[in-house]
Amino acid sequence: MLRDSWYDINGVWSGSATLLPDGKIVMLYTGSTHQNVQVQNLAYPANLSDPLLIHWVKYSDNPLLVPPPGIGPKDFRDPTTAWIGPDGKWRIAIGSKVNQTGLSLVYKTQDFIHYELNDQYMHEVPGTGMWECVDFYPVSVNGSDGLDTSANGPDVKHVLKSSLDDTRGDHYAIGTYFSENDTWVPDNPDEDVGIGLKLDYGRFYASKTFYDQYKKRRVLWGWINESDSETADLKKGWASLQSIPRTVVFDNKTRAHLLQWPVEEIESLRLSSYEFEEVVVKPGSVLPLDIGPATQLDIFAEFEIEYLASKETEKKENVGCGNGAFDRSSLGPFGILAIADDQLSELTPIYFHLSSTTTSLTSSFCVDETRSSKAPDVSKLVFGSEVPVVSDERLSMRILVDHSVIESFAQGGRTVISSRVYPTKAIYEAARLFVFNNATDINIKASLKIWQLNSAFIRPFPFDKKL
Repeated sequence: MLRDSWYDINGVWSGSATLLPDGKIVMLYTGSTHQNVQVQNLAYPANLSDPLLIHWVKYSDNPLLVPPPGIGPKDFRDPTTAWIGPDGKWRIAIGSKVNQTGLSLVYKTQDFIHYELNDQYMHEVPGTGMWECVDFYPVSVNGSDGLDTSANGPDVKHVLKSSLDDTRGDHYAIGTYFSENDTWVPDNPDEDVGIGLKLDYGRFYASKTFYDQYKKRRVLWGWINESDSETADLKKGWASLQSIPRTVVFDNKTRAHLLQWPVEEIESLRLSSYEFEEVVVKPGSVLPLDIGPATQLDIFAEFEIEYLASKETEKKENVGCGNGAFDRSSLGPFGILAIADDQLSELTPIYFHLSSTTTSLTSSFCVDETRSSKAPDVSKLVFGSEVPVVSDERLSMRILVDHSVIESFAQGGRTVISSRVYPTKAIYEAARLFVFNNATDINIKASLKIWQLNSAFIRPFPFDKKL
């Protein structure tokens, strides 16, 4: 939509669509007014028979909502998809803050034109700052199907997610929704929204889910931002992109996480495949995987560990991701070197690093961009987090590689990292793939299934200035 009205002249920002029972669709979106006040507006598809819903018509009496008392004029944005409560009224949540307390407001409506603000916030977390792109949806605790946004019941938990404007990270928590007053309480207050789990520990922000009623799945999209300079963006003519869409389900093993996984349609892009069974990788080793060019890949890898030192002499270390893949310890790091050249002058390690203490063994999943490119104007960081490994699981990762983008999923999607790299040598035919073990006291047995991926060949539609 064009920003062509006083209520959105300074920006047409994030919003959400809601599919109504009669098949109609409404879109609520945030506009920034000529006075830089954030307001909520309504739009309808101009042609419901258009499968792409390209053209939209703005409601004639926009805006519908302005910041309520106590909310700053620039702290009121990004309405969610609506859901129906037990009284038959629709609800929407909107992100906001009061001082440094991030929060979500809830409005009720019957016609998407007239709204009533709830007396209570849905939820608030001190110290988290402005909540953007709030998402709120149910997940089944006993099944693998996604749920319609209005679903509720004894076998349902609710996910509350916000994008933190201060830190540019997407945080979520799982909890209980109380429909009688539209409040939500986290299962674990120590991992509340903004202070606990992230959807993605890399370059990922402003995500949103929707319910696919035909395949009965909830699908997540997110924004992968840039790691190079604005000058480079202007030169190449584009910046940022959407992540591969992911299904989202409740983790029935830990019962405290979400599992994210690339949608099944990605598998239709698979071409030739390669298998490597129980490849032994000794301490300090890097082994090439002969698969040809490695710029577009779908990689699934599992790892077994063979201890070379006895438990009694094993070093006790708590290293997390360390300072990257070259920060060695007794139990890591080990994993995959993606988008690497033959001389290993450019490479991006995706790896596990285990930490042993006197009472437990923990696993961290990490991506190291620090040697991903020789380009001087590219940000190169180390990303990662601890990932729980259940007793019956092997250490596993799935990696999607697409030239400058790497999306990595550990333990079935319990921890996810999106990375952006701009190699100068490891490109096209020169890109290679390796498996490595930089630990000092363990051998690794790696089993891998790797597919070359085709391009999606997304066909552009004619640009219409009326958009």
